[in-house]
Amino acid sequence: MTQQNHRIVILGGGFGGLYTALRLSQLPWESTQKPEIVLVDQSDRFLFSPLLYELLTGELQTWEIAPPFAEILQGTGVRFYQAVIAGIDIDQQRVQLQNGPEIPYDRLVLALGGETPLDLVAGATSYAYPFRTISDAYRLEERLRVLEESDADKIRVAIVGAGYSGVELACKLADRLGERGRFRLIEITDQILRTSPEFNREAAKKALETRGVFIDLETNIDSIGKDTISLEYKNQVDTIPVDLAIWTVGTRVSPVVKALSLKHNQRGQITTTETLQVLEHTEIFALGDLADCVDAQGQQVPATAQAAFQQADYTAWNIWASLTNRPLLPFQYQKLGEMLSLGVDNATLTGLGIKLDGPLAYVARRLAYLYRLPTLDHQMRVGFNWLVRPIIETLSR
Repeated sequence: MTQQNHRIVILGGGFGGLYTALRLSQLPWESTQKPEIVLVDQSDRFLFSPLLYELLTGELQTWEIAPPFAEILQGTGVRFYQAVIAGIDIDQQRVQLQNGPEIPYDRLVLALGGETPLDLVAGATSYAYPFRTISDAYRLEERLRVLEESDADKIRVAIVGAGYSGVELACKLADRLGERGRFRLIEITDQILRTSPEFNREAAKKALETRGVFIDLETNIDSIGKDTISLEYKNQVDTIPVDLAIWTVGTRVSPVVKALSLKHNQRGQITTTETLQVLEHTEIFALGDLADCVDAQGQQVPATAQAAFQQADYTAWNIWASLTNRPLLPFQYQKLGEMLSLGVDNATLTGLGIKLDGPLAYVARRLAYLYRLPTLDHQMRVGFNWLVRPIIETLSR
């Protein structure tokens, strides 16, 4: 292949994949070296996942947190395919799309994220609602509307998992359902938000308590039925009625990634070097949820949006460096802190020497995420809407 024909194929359009593509398009390629950049995702929209909860409370709209790839990539030169990946041939360096072409590559970026494992407990696949994608949010919204329009006096909701997703969902839905909501947050360990800073955990406990959310700690899920959930606590199983069960636990690597003959850890993640390259296949880079990465300082990199966002910069730079004969940079993860939404107009924030909770933290979180939105054009449109919307709503009352 001649230099002009280098092709970089990026699989997955989440934080890792999309931001790698955008960064690659901005790097100073010589005109004779500019590669073809291809981004593949099964959805037609990017999802800014930390703001997904705000869809359920009507605080944000779909276009704000899930802009179409066609809109984001306009003018970047990145080619987008909406497709499901059927397979990857790492020896022949080709990606096969379902009902689509076979795409050869010189550099491959694996950024397919994770999937929610619903088959861990009997009945979960049939009756539990996951909350990871825009489709999950739409399905949950549909179910909530049915429950809200019913004659039921109380709406009983069980949320499995008291990590970030479970806690944020519990607070948002409690604010949405108000007096009608009856919530149980079920956690297998002995505390909520196990990996969070103490300040955030305490703020979350207070927010949950204020909203009357009942917390079951050290509790297993035995099974989930159409309108029941069976909980196991101290070897005793108790079956309780529920109208809605939401599953927020676990991440599983996609079968396409698991099938690759690369070094995986026990969770199925692909082991990478500190330059984010796959062992024995330096033309392949892996980042985000599916990567098992230890950075240059020996830190295990967490599977978070914040980490994927940082890895994207290094991945783009290192691909550029590998194609232009420059030294690659070892990844250095910066812990920038943690932000949690704890209901409408309420959040908590710890990081960079700052500790905030309440409405001020809510505004700070919004502004931090506004800055992280994928393009300046989208940031400006969303920011303008955030300024103008309250004024319009006030005037229309």
